[in-house]
Amino acid sequence: MAIAHSLRSSRLFRLAPLALAAACFGGQVLAASSVTTVPGMPPVVNPANMYSEAGLNKLSPAVANDPARIYVPNLRSNDVYVIDPATYKVVDKFKVGEGPQHVVPSWDLRTLWVTNNAERKNTGSLTPIDARTGKPGKAVTVDDPYNMYFTPDGKEAIVVAEAHARLDFRDAHTMALHSSLEAPECKGINHAEFSIDGTYAIFTCEFTGKLTKIDMVNRKVLGYLDLSKKGMPQDIRSSPDGKTFYVADMMADGVYLIDGANFKQVGFIKTGVGTHGLYPSRDGTKLYVANRGSNKVHGPRGGKGSVSVIDFASQKVVANWPIPGGGSPDMGNVSADGKTLWLSGRFDDVVYAFDTTTGQVRKIPVGQEPHGLAVWPQPGRYSLGHTGIMR
Repeated sequence: MAIAHSLRSSRLFRLAPLALAAACFGGQVLAASSVTTVPGMPPVVNPANMYSEAGLNKLSPAVANDPARIYVPNLRSNDVYVIDPATYKVVDKFKVGEGPQHVVPSWDLRTLWVTNNAERKNTGSLTPIDARTGKPGKAVTVDDPYNMYFTPDGKEAIVVAEAHARLDFRDAHTMALHSSLEAPECKGINHAEFSIDGTYAIFTCEFTGKLTKIDMVNRKVLGYLDLSKKGMPQDIRSSPDGKTFYVADMMADGVYLIDGANFKQVGFIKTGVGTHGLYPSRDGTKLYVANRGSNKVHGPRGGKGSVSVIDFASQKVVANWPIPGGGSPDMGNVSADGKTLWLSGRFDDVVYAFDTTTGQVRKIPVGQEPHGLAVWPQPGRYSLGHTGIMR
């Protein structure tokens, strides 16, 4: 409660009057929302489901003519493979910078940024891909871009400089540095999710078994939370109503439940070995959990990989999809029609396409050590980053 009071009393925090009148965004008139968002953030149309506008085939006019493609960054071969989801075949590939980790859709849905997290100091870069053509542009040099997000108002990119336990706020288009925020107790800071109103974000701290809560209005660290199993937290996503944050933990082989407002752990769900990536279904009722098949940073080929399906309403695992012959599902997203879950096979140099009805899986060979692939186009009005946190 003290955190909430602090945010509301801040001179910088001005309430957007969305609860009083209908709002207009992207040329469409939207119903009034009971969620008061930070200035510049588009309205929350359905407070019970923040993913409502990223539902089945709800593509923005901005992406209507973009080619349907799966963009796969390969960490060790320093390239991006491009898959046509209609044929399950690789139709293009191109070199990028050193150590590409994720393909990140921009807030305005026009650019797909490849985060080249070079191991050599000060050689990191961001490679832009034109979402209309699928072709790369000239890379921009930035420091240590393991991952990237965007502020809820779309004005700034948040480059996650993992090795420095730091968030760099940059111009969303030019990537010029505006400011930096250090989180010294969050070693291995990497994945994030935002509150339903945009006032805060929670980042995972992979190497210290913690979470950190960031005040997005005043740009400061609100605190740290030690997770009960002291493992290696990875991806994080919110329940549709914004009340519970789900945190994948690779060492604990499951998902923590976090009360975001009070910033405390309230539960844990066992899933599978090496729990890693989290993706809500297009109807906002389920959470797909990628279990990488190994709780080692560099796992074996053909590990005990699987996908668990959690029902948001009951907070129970309702299905489990093993990969025949083993595998290492990692990062990805769900197709626009909700029928396919696309995941990189981190240690097996393949991409998996799971049928979300049956759990059956297809494999497509790609480059060396595929990581944070992006499915494009995706439904939604804007992207908060990572491989497509769509709203």
